[in-house]
Amino acid sequence: MSKENKLTHIDENGASRMVDISNKEITERIAVAHAKVTMKPETFSLIMDMKVVKGDVLGVARVAGIMAAKKTSELIPMCHPLNLNSVKIDYTNNNLDSIEITSEVKITAKTGVEMEALTAVSVCALTIYDMCKSADKSMLISDIYLVRKSGGKSGTFERD
Repeated sequence: MSKENKLTHIDENGASRMVDISNKEITERIAVAHAKVTMKPETFSLIMDMKVVKGDVLGVARVAGIMAAKKTSELIPMCHPLNLNSVKIDYTNNNLDSIEITSEVKITAKTGVEMEALTAVSVCALTIYDMCKSADKSMLISDIYLVRKSGGKSGTFERD
């Protein structure tokens, strides 16, 4: 296996480990992730018209996503605890039956923030589901992926 394809969270004996980042360079690192929640058109209307009994769905979900990004190391065992510079969540390409979520996470550090960006959109989507499940248990959370990342030794990644 080439060094580029080596699993970094496994040591030479096959044991799980947290990657040692002590010799890495401090650089600005940015990660953008995406998720989608598909629902009945009636549910979409309830959200957009702010008529969901539990409150402002998109506002609460945004806060949940930001909080989740900050807590990623408590959820994903091998993630380093990070002092994030910023977490931004936007809702894009919304139509009559879906909400698309994008997160952008920034840090100046020795390790990247891909997991924080992915955690942010995942928890944001789960919060939308939680707040609307009484109206629509058939909602579908999908298309969770890294859109792009920059910074660090591996450089820039951009999804095709």
